[in-house]
Amino acid sequence: MRATMTTVDGWVDVHGHFTPPTTAQERIARWEAMREQRFMAPQPHYWSPESTLDYLDRTGIAMQMLSNIPAQHTELRNSNDYGAKVVGEHPSRFGLLAAVPTDDPEVALAEIERADTELNADGYAVSTAYNGVSLADERLEPVWAELDRRRAVVFAHPNAYLPPVLGHPVPLIEVAFEAARCVVGMLYAGVFRRYPHLTLILAHAGGALPALSGRLQLLGTEAWVPNPQRITRDEIRQHLGRLYLDTAASGMDASLAPALTMVPRDHLVYGADCGVPCSTDATMAANIEALRHSEVLVGDEADQLGRRALELFPAAARRRG
Repeated sequence: MRATMTTVDGWVDVHGHFTPPTTAQERIARWEAMREQRFMAPQPHYWSPESTLDYLDRTGIAMQMLSNIPAQHTELRNSNDYGAKVVGEHPSRFGLLAAVPTDDPEVALAEIERADTELNADGYAVSTAYNGVSLADERLEPVWAELDRRRAVVFAHPNAYLPPVLGHPVPLIEVAFEAARCVVGMLYAGVFRRYPHLTLILAHAGGALPALSGRLQLLGTEAWVPNPQRITRDEIRQHLGRLYLDTAASGMDASLAPALTMVPRDHLVYGADCGVPCSTDATMAANIEALRHSEVLVGDEADQLGRRALELFPAAARRRG
């Protein structure tokens, strides 16, 4: 039985996962591997454009930005190709955030160019730590420089496929701390200072980062904190305030309140975390309900953030019409 759906009017989801076609055997193998990692999914996960379009239609979501970041370079390229194919077949309903393999700068630069010139991607997707390489790694300087030159919109998602922590699957809480660690590393590495034209969207309202942002501003420039780039207190506030945060699994006031102490109100965008086994119709509906009944948001802010992604992705907005 389908859960009762909460409907919206023309929202755009920046946080939609997809999976290239798989066999039943592959899906069972992945399911069993997930359960070994303490992610106790009741059944193998299956994704298709048709089932996702059905969800979007039932919910009233106008468009979804698709992302998928496989760990192997060949699989990543094939996944980007498939994502572009899905967008080509449904240009007014989907957009592509092409995955960038940030463990190899040369390969990453080539995929950025290919995504733009061949795949017509709307933006890019990166993992906070891809094959163990953090986005703060100094080897990624040419990658950030190129994305900054392009004034790119980049969606950053924590790696949700790591071993369990304290006996619990990583998507429960560890992804929130991974996001915070990554951005703090980028902050002290001076990435945001050097590349002011980069637009970075953090999944899940930035995880634990907003709740820690005040602590960073208070203590982050003290003499006992290593700070080789001499990042200032004002820069900490300004650079964190430039980030965009999506509302995936974070539409509750307990998440929105700290988020809005770190970023301007117009830096919240709607995210559903659709297309992965940790999200169901019921949890995504509950997240929308939380946004609609928020005591932190005012007036029609829920609908405003629900449509804000069209401002960030103008090509997708033109396709949507």
